[in-house]
Amino acid sequence: ILLFASAIPVDAGARRDVVPQPGMHMSYVDGFVIPLPSKNLAAYRKMARLACKIWMEYGALEYRECVADDVKPGKLTSFPQSVMLKRGEVVVFAYIVYKSRKQRDSINAKVMADPRLSKYMDPKNCPFDGKRMFWGGFKPIVEAEAKAPAMSK
Repeated sequence: ILLFASAIPVDAGARRDVVPQPGMHMSYVDGFVIPLPSKNLAAYRKMARLACKIWMEYGALEYRECVADDVKPGKLTSFPQSVMLKRGEVVVFAYIVYKSRKQRDSINAKVMADPRLSKYMDPKNCPFDGKRMFWGGFKPIVEAEAKAPAMSK
């Protein structure tokens, strides 16, 4: 899929400009939302660092794990409500970017078979409640990359 986008205005004081890439091939994104007991944050970070290493080894383009910082319960829906967040838990939002859905399917098959992650497949060893986790694959409809400022000589 090719996408042509118009420029997005950027604050004049910004250090980088957002530059939509005409003709840029659209990637594929897996997104995850996870309820994590706050007491398990260190164990989760350890698992996430390992998972990041493995996904990147198999060809993922980008890997992010983010813990909620400015996430409030909503009236009808919200991140906390989506995972039935309990007292003492925090929401984790994560995403992985791939070149394409085909590449994502291939990479995920390799990751799921990788023995380095096998211990986390057992719910007893997993630092979060996988029954309340949700995820899905997404086709981007807009993509842009930050263009670093030119370096002065």
